[in-house]
Amino acid sequence: MTDPPVPREDLDLRLVRSFAAVAEHRHFGRAAAALHLTQSSLSRQISRLEEQVGARLLDRTPQGSRLTGAGEVFLPLARALLRSAAQASARARAAAEPSRITIGYITNIIITPAVRELRRKHPDADVRTHHLLWHEAGEALRDHRMDAVVTRLPFATGRLHVTVLYDEPRVLLVPYDHRLAGRESVTLDDVADEPMPRVADPAWNAFWRIDPRPDGSSAPGGPVVDSVEDKIELIAAGQAVAIVPLGSGTIGPRPDLALIPLEGVEPSHVVLATRAGDHSRLVTAFRKHAEALLTGPGGAPGGPAGRP
Repeated sequence: MTDPPVPREDLDLRLVRSFAAVAEHRHFGRAAAALHLTQSSLSRQISRLEEQVGARLLDRTPQGSRLTGAGEVFLPLARALLRSAAQASARARAAAEPSRITIGYITNIIITPAVRELRRKHPDADVRTHHLLWHEAGEALRDHRMDAVVTRLPFATGRLHVTVLYDEPRVLLVPYDHRLAGRESVTLDDVADEPMPRVADPAWNAFWRIDPRPDGSSAPGGPVVDSVEDKIELIAAGQAVAIVPLGSGTIGPRPDLALIPLEGVEPSHVVLATRAGDHSRLVTAFRKHAEALLTGPGGAPGGPAGRP
């Protein structure tokens, strides 16, 4: 009688999360930075996961990393596993800690006034904040990792309640020595042939690259980026220009970049998103404070309006 096969070790969610980060960034260095790990530690984690799975999931390349055939199959299942784990933990916490709320926000959006007011009015509550990447809002809410998110449209809003808090003009970001730098304003015609960075999200590309253009033509091509930091470096190096929100603070302290008002385009919309049907007292209270206090990067009156 033969011995039964020895079952493989159960998957470690920490290792699965590391694999998902490398798959997203397509680069061990950037993934390690995002996870606050060293590259050697991250490499060991991926090797350990591959041992648990029983298949090679990632290959290193001169450009970064790429999924193997097994990795392509494993990635959507890994993401589903992480979502399920996050939902299980969040729902258990919600049942045990009804006075807790986690509020997400993206870079260059300030939520402090509303968060401070929520804590003042609800001193018994455990109010937490968490920085998100630009594309994480919808998934973080649907996964129950966040209870409310302040971010910018566009993103998939299915099963979410979205309220516009305020609008921001869209402006053109160029290197300081660009031919248009110093102009009082520009139009799309002025940058008709200028390459603009692209991301993986089609809706985001359509809005921030204005593609197609009002005359029906396609926006010119541009390099694909994974992060805001990569986009800024491309622009500063003179390889592209970009359309950004005025309140993004993208130019920051950098003297090698310039912002130019962009005429004839609709503004960017900063929104509060929550799960549809979530009427918990802390979410309701935060919505009230956000609508009253998050009125724009310069304190200009906002225009709250519900969206399905």
